[in-house]
Amino acid sequence: MFFGLLLALGIGLHRDYGVSWDEVNNHLNGLVSLNHVARQLAPDLARRVAAGQSPIPAIRDFPDSDHGPIFEMAAALLGYLFTDGDSRGVYFVRHLLAFFTFVLGTGALCYIGRQRFRDWRWALLGSLLLVLSPRFFAEAFYNGKDVVFMSFFTLAVAGLLWLRQKPTVGRVVVHGLLTALATDIRLQGLLVVLPTLVVLLSLPAPHYPVGRRALLAVGYLGAALGGTYAGWPYLWATPPTELWRAAQQLGNYPWPFTVVYLGQLVPATRLPWHYIPVWLLITTPVAYSALALLGLSSSLTQLIRRRGRGLRSAVGQLDAWLALWLLGPLVLVISRQAVVYDGWRHLYFIYPALLLFAVSGLRDLLRLTRPAAPLRGLAGALMLAAGLELAATTIRMVRMHPFQQVYFSFLPAPVVERLFERDYWGLAYRQGLEWLLAHDTAPKLAVHEQWHYPLYNNALILRPEQRARLHYEPDRVAGARYFMTGYRWHPQSYLDSMGREIHVIRVEGVKVLSIFERNGRRSPSSPSGPGKP
Repeated sequence: MFFGLLLALGIGLHRDYGVSWDEVNNHLNGLVSLNHVARQLAPDLARRVAAGQSPIPAIRDFPDSDHGPIFEMAAALLGYLFTDGDSRGVYFVRHLLAFFTFVLGTGALCYIGRQRFRDWRWALLGSLLLVLSPRFFAEAFYNGKDVVFMSFFTLAVAGLLWLRQKPTVGRVVVHGLLTALATDIRLQGLLVVLPTLVVLLSLPAPHYPVGRRALLAVGYLGAALGGTYAGWPYLWATPPTELWRAAQQLGNYPWPFTVVYLGQLVPATRLPWHYIPVWLLITTPVAYSALALLGLSSSLTQLIRRRGRGLRSAVGQLDAWLALWLLGPLVLVISRQAVVYDGWRHLYFIYPALLLFAVSGLRDLLRLTRPAAPLRGLAGALMLAAGLELAATTIRMVRMHPFQQVYFSFLPAPVVERLFERDYWGLAYRQGLEWLLAHDTAPKLAVHEQWHYPLYNNALILRPEQRARLHYEPDRVAGARYFMTGYRWHPQSYLDSMGREIHVIRVEGVKVLSIFERNGRRSPSSPSGPGKP
């Protein structure tokens, strides 16, 4: 019932979100890779299909073809098969497919929770917490990199637990392909390889002699690496020397821009160590973080007290792997000063482990509410507070729709506007453009924005007749009647020279988009001041 309702919710809401900053380029990556596959396997068909399309770059000429394309290839193919080719339908299909992938990841988290807690109710609570994580819910519709990778990575971890229950050749191959799917989104999917090899090579000797263990390990590596190669056409077209250079670049991706952090414009290459922890805390419900800290502390304390004996149990081993899943990437990114931006999205894949520890922490609190427990009153109060925040988060998600990506857990709106990036995905531009088109009946609307991506991208999900009315002025500010901004890289207010602010979109009090009308002209539908969201 839970997963059926979740699917129905996704089907009902997937048309509500705009097109994010990265989506058009990601979609092109899928087309480039799909075109390369078609030219290799069915060149005549590829030429016929390409004849009616805009030119698709060759895979060696596209700068982002080294990004994992498997999801984008599937989205591009389904968009071609099930739409008339108009961008509006293509992006609706993409958003629906992204959410279906999120549902798979939510199911995988439930499976892992059931293995850890031996109770489907606690396991389902972990899945519920993932759904009731506002930023993840919104990004599940359009973030084809980070949330899709989180889902596939969680599937791969679930595959490892499934394999550990009954190590057979068939399960080894399936788990290898799940590892390949995660890796074909991001190379960090290979993080599953080491724990898998540890599990396979440490199988009990009487039932699994050395030769059989080696066979299973080789079979897994073959399926994982072979599946990765098959699902990543860039690997087909690139010499090994270039692949090595691309792999070395992973930890220091050359993103030459700045981020707004603590009120300062900080280069992404010189972020302080606390950038990721701060973003994690301010965008995660407080109860989730506090319970996760409690659960993690309790698990690590048990392992330390038993001086390694706890690793002999299945629960102890799983807790150790979950701790590595949560803390390992975090420590690695901070210690290497890796380039990250847009909050902590590059580490979203550790979030399921955090939620599992949150459920574990809640179970610890529940045990403390027993009649004989000395801290019964305190534990009960904390559980009540956690329940109230869960209910409040649900209400906030409904109230924020479709802008849950701007959720900040406890910071007031003025602090957010002054210290942090807001809608860095640029989703609110869709609603801004729709408002402008509805309130100005002119056949052509000239709009300016400092960066064309959010305007162009969100125009693609509008109806064709709406797109035809928009005219983007990229260079001449004075030539555009309207100026639109999402405040990215610009937390401060704009000067009066930009015009009169006629429309504002606020999310929980945070201003995420403004429309200015230049030259003092009055908008036909807003004669008495700024519009309302």
